[in-house]
Amino acid sequence: MPLRDHFHSPFTDRRSWDGFHGQWPAMIVIGLNRTLPQRYVAEPEVHLGSSIEIDIGTFEQDEPDFPTVQTTGNGSGTGAFWSLTPPTLSVATDLPKTDEYEVRVYDNKDGRKLVAAIEIVSPSNKDRPETRRAFVTKCAALFQKRICVTIVDLVTTRTSNLYGDLLKFLDLNDPSLTDEPTPLYAATCRWTHASNAWHLETWNYPLTIGQPLPTLPLWIAENLAIPLELEASYEETCRVLRIR
Repeated sequence: MPLRDHFHSPFTDRRSWDGFHGQWPAMIVIGLNRTLPQRYVAEPEVHLGSSIEIDIGTFEQDEPDFPTVQTTGNGSGTGAFWSLTPPTLSVATDLPKTDEYEVRVYDNKDGRKLVAAIEIVSPSNKDRPETRRAFVTKCAALFQKRICVTIVDLVTTRTSNLYGDLLKFLDLNDPSLTDEPTPLYAATCRWTHASNAWHLETWNYPLTIGQPLPTLPLWIAENLAIPLELEASYEETCRVLRIR
C-alpha cells in the first residue's frame, strides 16, 4: 500500500497526524517483539510538549524562615547582607515545545541496556533551528553510546532533512543525498569497529508519497541486525485507525 500524506487534505479532513504518530510506535513495538530474541524487548516512548529533566532541585517546605546569611569577608566581624542584583535579561518567552515519538530497544541480559532507538520525526522537530539542533544533538549523543539510531520522517509540512543535518553536525556527507535532499526519508545509522578503526554506517532511503515504505536494518548488537519492516507496521496502524 502507498505512503499517505498525513499532513494535508484529504487525510487531515478525517484524521489528525498526531493520532497516527501516537499509534505507530505501538504497532512497531508489536512487530519487533515478535522478532527480537528473548533477551531483548522493544517499548514505545511518547513525550508531548516540553520535556525537562531536573538534576538539582530546590523544594519549599513548611519550615520557619531561613535566617538571612551574613558575610564577614573582611575579617573584621562586621556582617554585610548579600544584596540580590537585577537580572541581566528578563523577557516573556515560552520553552521550545517538541513532541517525541520513538521506540526503544533494550538488552535485558545486560542490565536493561539501550541498544537501538527509532525516532519518528514530528513537525515540531523540524520547525525551528533550535528544535532541529536539539533533535540532531540527541541522535549524536546516542551514537556516542554506540546505540543504533533509525530516523523516520513523514512530515510533508517542513522541508528540512534531519538525517542530512545530523551528518553535517558530524562533519560527514552521504553521497546519496542531493544538494536539496528530500524531506521524506528513513535512515538507520550505527557506529561499528572494524580494522582497528571506528566506522559510521548508514542506510538512507528517500520516501515518496504513493510508494511503499522500506525495510531497514535495526542493529541490536555488533553482529546482529533484525529487519525493521516499516511498511507492515505502517499499514497496520492505518488499518487500526481506519485510514484509507
